[in-house]
Amino acid sequence: MRKLEIQKVKKLRKNDIVGLTAPAGPVSQEKLKKAIAAVEELGFTVMVGETCSLNYKGYLAGTPQKRASELNEMFFNQEIKAVFCLRGGYGAPQILPLLDRELIKNNPKLFVGYSDITALHNYLQQQCGIPTIHGPMPASDLIDADSFTKENLYQMLIGPTSMRTVYNPAGERMEGIVSGRASGMLTGGNLTLITALMGTPYEIATKGKILFLEEINEELYKLDRMITQLALGGKISEAEGIVLGTWTGCHFDSHFLIKDVFKEILEPFGKPVLFNLRAGHCNPMVSLPLGAFVEIDTDREEFVIKEGITQ
Repeated sequence: MRKLEIQKVKKLRKNDIVGLTAPAGPVSQEKLKKAIAAVEELGFTVMVGETCSLNYKGYLAGTPQKRASELNEMFFNQEIKAVFCLRGGYGAPQILPLLDRELIKNNPKLFVGYSDITALHNYLQQQCGIPTIHGPMPASDLIDADSFTKENLYQMLIGPTSMRTVYNPAGERMEGIVSGRASGMLTGGNLTLITALMGTPYEIATKGKILFLEEINEELYKLDRMITQLALGGKISEAEGIVLGTWTGCHFDSHFLIKDVFKEILEPFGKPVLFNLRAGHCNPMVSLPLGAFVEIDTDREEFVIKEGITQ
């Protein structure tokens, strides 16, 4: 797998045009209207893609060809200063072979989403050298988001993003479960998507990086299985450190807590592990700059963005 230098992208300014596209699942027209309003309330102008009004098979926002074409077009369009994914769901991995790598690489801009959008985060970083924002999406998060979530995303969009300490919402503690200090480029996202891409040309590269993981509504044994798969695939041993986000709906009645399961699997690798960063399927939500150079100190329970993604 070739290694690309990560570019910095231009931060947004008030009233900039952002493209709204649906590379995965569909939404109702009522929710679309609320999603557009939520982005406008952040202070930006919205250009709505056709996929935002499409429904294909009941679970996709258009054919793979249509969704890929629209994403390519939004990167090429010089009026659009950032791309927001309408929602996650399912479908982003389908469009990876259809994306125009050179076009996207030559037209870098901010890109926001999470969950199924993990496939696109990984593609943009590894294939195009473009950093991205793992953050709330208009239809699934922003329409009901609290002030912490909105402000956290807004500050990530308008910059600067360097030399910033990442803080959880009040009352939520980040906890070091494997001691140590590590630094590297931040990568990762949804655990299911990362494991689903193993063995493909779009498999995540973790060497020298800080690996961020999160998940929703999975049973404990499935989380164990997926983390074990990453470990067997060398993704844990190659990483410098691990940041574990939220595990919404994954807390089941068990003698083992989720953090205990993670610690049991990860501790033998001797990599620092930070637990309970409130990023992922949660509200309030922290926005993360994937592709930024970060440092974690699990003994001090600190997560610092040393070099950000915007200029």
